[in-house]
Amino acid sequence: MAQADSTPTPVRDPITGAETDRSTNQVGATAAATLPRRDGESPGTARLVNRRRRSVDRRYFIGGSDARIIMGADESALLRLWREKRGEVEPEDLSANLVVQLGVTTEELNRRWYQTNTGQVLTDVQRQIRHPVLRWMAATLDGRVEATGAVFEAKFMLPWAFSEEAAAEKYMAQLQHNMWVIAARSAVLSVITGGGKWVEIAIHADPLYQHLIVTAERKFWRCVESGEPPRLFGVEPPKPRIEAVRIVDMTASNYWAEFAAVFRDTRQAFFDHERAKTELKSLMPEDAKEAIGHGVRAKRSKSGAVSFDLLVTEGDHAAL
Repeated sequence: MAQADSTPTPVRDPITGAETDRSTNQVGATAAATLPRRDGESPGTARLVNRRRRSVDRRYFIGGSDARIIMGADESALLRLWREKRGEVEPEDLSANLVVQLGVTTEELNRRWYQTNTGQVLTDVQRQIRHPVLRWMAATLDGRVEATGAVFEAKFMLPWAFSEEAAAEKYMAQLQHNMWVIAARSAVLSVITGGGKWVEIAIHADPLYQHLIVTAERKFWRCVESGEPPRLFGVEPPKPRIEAVRIVDMTASNYWAEFAAVFRDTRQAFFDHERAKTELKSLMPEDAKEAIGHGVRAKRSKSGAVSFDLLVTEGDHAAL
């Protein structure tokens, strides 16, 4: 068990044979680089070949997408991941999953769109980085913001299932895992939706949740080594702090229309009410504990604050 957390001597990448650079925590240039495109091979085919190569490599470490499963609530997905890491089953074939393939296809577009609209430069695209101490932890980055060092994550989501809060919560474990691995203090979640919308969401490192992630992943990796089936960890992700940057048109909301009408109709009454309280307070003698009259009672607290309530008379009861 102790070997899982130790820092062993340089080992060779199981796919390429390249040594891992312990000083930079990055797989050597031969391993980190994607395979060159063959003559006549389309860019899409080359991407799929490189992704298959990395999917085999993923058996030997816990990555960001694995963190989503380990910290999630799907026990069957957790057990399948455990079997994949142990080499008992092949990784799930997602080539026929349209949403997943849309994410693969739009990843490069997402990076280009982010850089064009923010002026930021992305580096370390598809760079695999190992944690300096926990060798079973790694992050395969969609990119890294050069100016800030923030983790960049590109995602595609369907429009009817999208909200900024839901997106941040769905990918929180993956982002926090990757930030922990590369010691980043922030991350950028760049989302393109099927409705032709692009959203940038800033996520900050959460040390407490990262501690829980490391604890859960350590237990999972020990299960991979021992053969003992893992159990769900059962921790809710932290609520994301979404920066308010959008202007939203609520014209189509019936509830908004209903309460907007109430707000307009009662606005002047509210101002009259607040002005009446101010005047009543000024009329109340300084040494008075209570002041009563015309169906209203004012009460002064020990701290000097004055509150008001309505007096219910017998006539009011009779009317009811």
